[in-house]
Amino acid sequence: MARNAELAELAESIFADSWDVAAAGLDRAAWKACDEAGLTTLTAPDTGGSLDDAAVLLEAAGAWAARVPLAETDLLAGWLARAAGLDVPDGPLAVVVTGPTGDPRPAGTPGGTVTGDGATVTADLVRVPWGRALSAVVVLDGGRVLVLDAGAATVTEGANLAEEPRDGLRLDAVTPLATGAAPPGAAQELVLRAALARALLLAGAARGALARSIAYAGERNQFGRAIGRFQAVQQMLAEAGSEVAAASAASAAATATAQREGFAAPAAAFAVAAAKARCSEAAGAVARIAHQVHGAIGFTREHALRLTTTRLWAWRDEDGDEAFWNDRVGAAALDAGADGLWPLVTGRP
Repeated sequence: MARNAELAELAESIFADSWDVAAAGLDRAAWKACDEAGLTTLTAPDTGGSLDDAAVLLEAAGAWAARVPLAETDLLAGWLARAAGLDVPDGPLAVVVTGPTGDPRPAGTPGGTVTGDGATVTADLVRVPWGRALSAVVVLDGGRVLVLDAGAATVTEGANLAEEPRDGLRLDAVTPLATGAAPPGAAQELVLRAALARALLLAGAARGALARSIAYAGERNQFGRAIGRFQAVQQMLAEAGSEVAAASAASAAATATAQREGFAAPAAAFAVAAAKARCSEAAGAVARIAHQVHGAIGFTREHALRLTTTRLWAWRDEDGDEAFWNDRVGAAALDAGADGLWPLVTGRP
């Protein structure tokens, strides 16, 4: 617990120092600070970090709308490269899955095509997170893993609702930086890892939006007193608080299960599905209430609230929306049957 508290304090200090309402794109100062503190490779085997540590970091990043691809670099690209026996490149990274995966993937996730015999390849990749700022892209293409130099790509810039880069990358007849064999079940694990990371970011962003709403309700006066003293506003904030608590609990439970059981375990798949569904559901409610409390001022581009609420709206759909993951929850419950449902939900026999 002490380690998590120290990690949270470190992360909050880095992200608070780089807070900038008007900025967009990669926050290079925050990335450098995270890299120097070892936060960009937190779950690598030689660091002593864990999935629980990553959860603390990602919640803080979500609360401060940090413009750094920590989940993409460490939990996704770094993991896949290491699992394929490859060296992890320095700098910001992202993962793209192309080719057959065996299971349906959430709509709107990074994808594309890769052609070539491996000595040279041509890649056309779409919706690559932070594409324009990456040092490399780790591509899962069927049974192989390719590390491609993102600096050699032609970039078609795009963005999600929160103005985070979601770019197209085109690489023509390039030699991969490294090539390896994909580990079994890599595509399915990447889907779960991405969903858990996004759930943690959502839980953090919801917490950040609530904190700013509570502060504003204590500062804004109407009819001779702070609006936070009106029962209607208190009730809205209490509702938002319950949504934040539910999102935090669901994402924490999924993190603990995945850390204990591994992502390949059915219990982990169920917990991650429930967490992403619940956090996506909470995102809409918290964003709505936050803007109701702030009134029209909260919708302006100059106001800090939009940094968290636009992320809540964007992230609730990325890596699978609540409908996608609720389908997974329902399918798992049906597969478990009457005798297996209680152990599935509780993790106990």
